Amino acid sequence: MKLDSIGDWHRTHYSVDVKPEMDGEEVTLFGWVQEIRDLGGIRFIILQDREGTIQVTVPRKKVSSEVLSKSDVLQKRYSIGVKGVVKKTEITPRKVEVIPKEIKIFSTATQCLPMDITGKTPAHIDVRLDARALDLCQEENIAVFKIQHTATEAIRDFLFEKSFIEVHTPRIIASATEGGAALFSVKYFGKKAFLAQSPQLYKEELVMSFEKVFEVGPFFRAEESHTRRHLSEFVSIDIEQAFATAEDVMQLLEQLMQYVCKIVNEKCQRELPTLKHSIEVPEVPFKRLRYDDVLQDLKRERIEIPWGEDIPTPAFRTLGKIHPYFYFITDWPTHSKAFYIKPRDDNPELCESFDLMWRRIELASGGTRIATKKLLIKRLKEKGLKPESFKHHLQAFDYGMPPHAGWAIGLERLTMMLTGKKNIREVTLYPRDRFRLTP
Repeated sequence: MKLDSIGDWHRTHYSVDVKPEMDGEEVTLFGWVQEIRDLGGIRFIILQDREGTIQVTVPRKKVSSEVLSKSDVLQKRYSIGVKGVVKKTEITPRKVEVIPKEIKIFSTATQCLPMDITGKTPAHIDVRLDARALDLCQEENIAVFKIQHTATEAIRDFLFEKSFIEVHTPRIIASATEGGAALFSVKYFGKKAFLAQSPQLYKEELVMSFEKVFEVGPFFRAEESHTRRHLSEFVSIDIEQAFATAEDVMQLLEQLMQYVCKIVNEKCQRELPTLKHSIEVPEVPFKRLRYDDVLQDLKRERIEIPWGEDIPTPAFRTLGKIHPYFYFITDWPTHSKAFYIKPRDDNPELCESFDLMWRRIELASGGTRIATKKLLIKRLKEKGLKPESFKHHLQAFDYGMPPHAGWAIGLERLTMMLTGKKNIREVTLYPRDRFRLTP
């Protein structure tokens, strides 16, 4: 088959823009063949683009022989262009169709696709991920990532409005950002380096000059966890603010969540129904639960957690049933949190940290940071870390480090909340975990 050149054709409309009131107008559409139904004297082609689908109707006796011959060879996922006339009709869900004057075929597709692109026959997630470029063409997946895009845009708009400056910190670093062994090592011109776990130390240093900074970018954790909520490469939304406390940035975070839910609700009125999902815009302030309160809640459910230990996944499931919406967990034991989190002045066994939960999923964590060199060195040693490995960061504390606080949101987990998806791999374009390095 000879393929066509796009030539001087230019798209006039996306599928969603073609309305019944355009009856008689000529349009040029581009997209892919999603389905073909042949009823003998008439053929229906469902054309899909990024905005949705539209029916292209080919009545055999009313179109040119060239259009007919082109439509005869079409198969699913062929990339095509259609130049035709809009027709108002009662036989399609949107009350509109396009009668083609010309069809161009730009590329073909294999006859045996690895999955049903209409989504009517569900495929196992590993099958979908192996053919991810095709899987992402499904309307439901397009909806997921449009919602993610809208949420990210809303986050940026909100933070710009609050006078935050967007920054970009290194991904290749010389030592662990947060300690621990969950690091990917890389060769760096004969030296050993690591992929960054977070921008934490850099964003703390940047508040000395810019005061309020944020970053949206990928980070890496070589954790052994293989759950529906963990990835080895993920997108983090980080903020840091000078002259602020944990309470200040908690208020910022809950206001941001309220704003994101509001904007997604307003701008994704086609995508949310596609996912059969709805979002309630939350009221602020969110519920605040102390770590001790959480242990008591769980104890009443006959789940005993020794004081000072982290809360395991099964306990979070129970907690999500007790508190089925947004809530903060505050006042964590100091030894359970990162070395840079500030211990409380009145009780150093507890620290000024918080986690933002949505049901059983941790969406964000943050807190007041340590702003004095002496205390930071003490905490590094308590965590079994060598202060000399952090000498460049510690040096910044000699230059007037202000009191500061911040947090980090996992974009993929946020997207799970916004879309109703249960597996983090479904809200990641090309997920990376312990077992997946391709495609």
